[in-house]
Amino acid sequence: MHFTDGGVTETWPEGKTGKLILSLRGISKYFGGVQALQDVDLDIHESEVTALVGDNGAGKSTLLKVISGVNPPESGTIRLDGREVAITNTSDPVRYGIQTVYQDLAVCDNLDITQNIFLGRELRLKNGRLAKSKMEAMARQCIDDLGIEVESMHSKLGSLSGGQRQAVAIARAMLGNPRIVMLDEPLANLGLIQRKQVAGLIKRLREKGYGVIVVSHDLLETFEVADRVVVLRLGKKVAEIERSDITHEGVVAQITGRDDFFDGGGVEE
Repeated sequence: MHFTDGGVTETWPEGKTGKLILSLRGISKYFGGVQALQDVDLDIHESEVTALVGDNGAGKSTLLKVISGVNPPESGTIRLDGREVAITNTSDPVRYGIQTVYQDLAVCDNLDITQNIFLGRELRLKNGRLAKSKMEAMARQCIDDLGIEVESMHSKLGSLSGGQRQAVAIARAMLGNPRIVMLDEPLANLGLIQRKQVAGLIKRLREKGYGVIVVSHDLLETFEVADRVVVLRLGKKVAEIERSDITHEGVVAQITGRDDFFDGGGVEE
């Protein structure tokens, strides 16, 4: 494990073979006179889950919004496959193969599964009518790929469980064939069984080769699926921890800035 005040070494851990997709260097973001992010580095690889954790105001959501184009950074560079790119609006990440599933899911309870997955991207026949059969088949394939069981593709979202609703939101993101999927608090407000279902979804995304970014306050469930945990504190990246080194006590100590934990031998540096 490598800890610094401003970040970690850029060496990719031994045994990790996922191709580097996205690389952020020196990302800084201000809101008025408040610096929300300061010189943050982040690498996202194929077939890996990176968890962003930290206390409220640590900069997790801000970093997610930088990548998703909601809040472009004031400084820093973003590279995709080694090529520098600009993310200045929410359309840019979509073109680069980056999809975001926000905490509110942005689903419509009065629409069915297929309608939600294709919302705003409906397919039409040459005569202008909706290609309902094709959309339902594609939506069903997305749901099946995620390993989620639903009684009918015509089920209204309002009748589904929290885990199933999360699956529909993720399936909608899959429709664009992304390379990176970002999940904002995917475990929030879910029961134990539903959290396990969503954890399974995240693992399946990794198995299919996606680079996955998870922002979550639920540390224990996040540790179960994360290949790396990146800790932010007061807008700075203070730790990057490999799966084999993740401990609840060590991560909490980094989140809270408990230097005495490390002085007492709580984590091997």
